[in-house]
Amino acid sequence: MLNINRVDKSFGNLQALTNVSLKIEKGEFFGLLGPNGAGKTTLMNIIIGYFAADTGTVSVDSEMMTYENLTMRKKIGYVPQDISLYLELTAQQNLKIFGQLYDLEGASLNKKIDEVLDLVQLKERSGDRVKEFSGGMKRRLNLAASLLHDPQMLLCDEPTVGVDPQSRNAIFDMLNQLNRSGKTIVYTTHYMEEAERLCSRLAIIDHGRIIASGTLIELINLLNQKETLKIQKNAHTQNKIQALGKLGHLSETDFYYELLPNDSYLLHSKIFAEIETAGIPNQFVEISRASLEDVFLNITGRSLRD
Repeated sequence: MLNINRVDKSFGNLQALTNVSLKIEKGEFFGLLGPNGAGKTTLMNIIIGYFAADTGTVSVDSEMMTYENLTMRKKIGYVPQDISLYLELTAQQNLKIFGQLYDLEGASLNKKIDEVLDLVQLKERSGDRVKEFSGGMKRRLNLAASLLHDPQMLLCDEPTVGVDPQSRNAIFDMLNQLNRSGKTIVYTTHYMEEAERLCSRLAIIDHGRIIASGTLIELINLLNQKETLKIQKNAHTQNKIQALGKLGHLSETDFYYELLPNDSYLLHSKIFAEIETAGIPNQFVEISRASLEDVFLNITGRSLRD
């Protein structure tokens, strides 16, 4: 559905995007994971036609996306990172304004407003002014505004920034419901847990470049070491930990030891037998499986920026 081909974008001396290529299929829940300043929002603005790429192309359903192509732009709903609402107006008044921008009016607009308010669980607050809303409620109304014209594809640019866990989970549920109904979703985030939970396929972007892409399993398979063992550092383990040095690479932090098993000890039963022989109780040992953070650190050598 969405094809991004060799896109470059600079602002003066700042190279925001370099040779970015992605293909997102219809019905996917696609994640774009990267730190703040990585180029995620710039790419979103190019996809919706707000910015023009310096080089490269963006197409939706094989038709080029440009600022002037209003027909194609109406296929997309955009949930911006910043709250884009009129705070002095009510939720319903806000949605009427946004709906009219898409040539909706009368009974059809009112029906659509009711539908999206119901989806984001704000129907009972439709007559309240937005300035009285919590951060999570504003985020949900932001989402509702992007859905009025029933877009085929929804672009969500960090839609959970600054919201509480309950509101975040509510937004996740709403997006999953929309995806199950057939909408293609492109979701940017710098929270790896969000990407792991929501997205069927992912791309990691940093310094304006796509540095890896694939399913979660495919990304984790880029790592040579997929599992580590963490052993609590306490009086029961401190005098016995050196006996585990033969099992692999042993390191430590302030609170635990970390063991990266060598090829001879990849079977859990074998390594736990050795740990038991060393006299370390199993309740002090846990298996830590590789995550997106491990992939990112392995590729870039550093953690995500805040």
